[in-house]
Amino acid sequence: MENYMKTEIITSDVLIIGGGTSGCYAALTIAEQNPELKVVIAEKANIIRSGCLAAGVNALNAYITEGRKPEDYVDYATKDANGIVRKDLLLSMSQGLNRVTAKLEELGLVILKDENGKYVTRGNRNIKINGENIKPILAEAVKAQKNVKVINHVNITDYITEQDKVTGAYGFDVNEKIAYIFSAKAVLCATGGAAGLYRPNNPGFSRHKMWYPPFNTGAGYAMGILAGAEMTTFEMRFIALRCKDTIAPTGTIAQGVGAKQINSLGEVYETKYGITTEERVYGTVAENQEGRGPCYLQTEGIKEEQGKDLLKAYLNMAPSQTLKWIESGKEPNEQDVEIEGTEPYIVGGHTASGYWIDDARRTTLKGLYAAGDVAGGCPQKYVTGALVEGEIAAETILKDLKQEEEGQQSEGQASKEQLEKLAQAVDQEYESCFAEKKSFFGTEQIEEAMQKVMDAYAGGIGTNYRYNEKQLNIAEEKIGQLFALTKDLTAKDTDDLLHIYEVKERLVVCKSVIAHLKARKETRWRGFGQNMGYPGTKDDWDKKAVNSVYENGKIKILFRDLTQTPDFGQKGGTL
Repeated sequence: MENYMKTEIITSDVLIIGGGTSGCYAALTIAEQNPELKVVIAEKANIIRSGCLAAGVNALNAYITEGRKPEDYVDYATKDANGIVRKDLLLSMSQGLNRVTAKLEELGLVILKDENGKYVTRGNRNIKINGENIKPILAEAVKAQKNVKVINHVNITDYITEQDKVTGAYGFDVNEKIAYIFSAKAVLCATGGAAGLYRPNNPGFSRHKMWYPPFNTGAGYAMGILAGAEMTTFEMRFIALRCKDTIAPTGTIAQGVGAKQINSLGEVYETKYGITTEERVYGTVAENQEGRGPCYLQTEGIKEEQGKDLLKAYLNMAPSQTLKWIESGKEPNEQDVEIEGTEPYIVGGHTASGYWIDDARRTTLKGLYAAGDVAGGCPQKYVTGALVEGEIAAETILKDLKQEEEGQQSEGQASKEQLEKLAQAVDQEYESCFAEKKSFFGTEQIEEAMQKVMDAYAGGIGTNYRYNEKQLNIAEEKIGQLFALTKDLTAKDTDDLLHIYEVKERLVVCKSVIAHLKARKETRWRGFGQNMGYPGTKDDWDKKAVNSVYENGKIKILFRDLTQTPDFGQKGGTL
């Protein structure tokens, strides 16, 4: 029988997996500093509209405004995360925020300015932008680089490792019958976070109508976990406070017009529970539980001009919210906006979840680097922080490759014979999914079952983000059973193959999340999840990171001191 797919081998100096915010900026950085290096970006969608910036944004949420300094941002993010951060990562990220913002403006991003020519600020750390086209701007800048090759619509499934070093990755085209083998001297993972693990606010047909991009399935996490990379803080899930039904961001309202959180009695409750990100979520859940819901952002009574500004702002970023106002027949200044929490996500741009890295953005696997939402330890990085991490990772790659070249330390890339042998193995792996197998379940059914399990037993919406050890044990068992079912999934085409790998990726991440939730025996972030067996915080957990590695088919928990800065250098490995 003739194989369904053909195989192509592509070699480069640097492979960037993911063409979102950090991936694009890393490619730009390398191209500008060393145009002789060959860079390949493998993107699951199309870099022109991919990642979290696909639909644009109306503000840059991480910026050092006048009168502030980078250390202030470190303090803010540390407090917001209740201490579970890597301050070294936060500081290096914060120091680059204004630099990458200036670069974006140079590339063509419109940043709003006042009559004095200064950026229009929104709160203490934000500046307003006209950002509907922010991703196309980045994408066009990347495509203009002669030494950067972009391959769109490629789903990367696994790293290639040789002698404890990541030497590339392999995947397949989601539209064409092509399997790809990527060989590289350095690999940057910039795949974003993980959505779709839990039952969302809109289950059934609309289950992919969510706050985070539904195509971000945690692929980078899953590949790292299975390859033995050390991961951190998956128990710090992110739950976004959003406009009900539309899942539109609330910050534009809360910070843009100073709207307070109120309950159905008209009482301001945000000061009662606290105003950190997770406390705002917790307060909303608590008020609803105590019978004082629904909860709102108080926009009724704002100036008519402010209401018009909100209509325009959301039209660029979340048009469903603008349409909801129009359909209701009431302007934003004539009605309050109902709010609710989303399902949990694993997103390193908002929390400390992701790869355990050193300050140069090296992972514990030699040859592998991480930036953006997939990188851990550095919460509240947002768009500009992801750009900075892409820049830092790129500069580290340039430095490491130069040192290897000068010191003749490079093991070199795999030989043609080795790559051809690998291609055969990859071909067999993918081809096995097209074989006739008896399966009683499809990817859609397994995904729905996974989301139901995580919701009911691992602190989802259905339990108001609460869980206990017994529930987590049940979740662990059921997720394991679902993963076993994936071996019988079959594909008719590469689109089916994509869905098979996506559900596998999500299940791998679910396993890690459950293990981390069990390991942190306290409740540090009430709004992001309450461990009912350990309802309060403990002082001895203040500086403790919950990390993990995958060994012998099981997730092994490690505890790291957050005050001890790791230094992997060129060796990778441990602290």
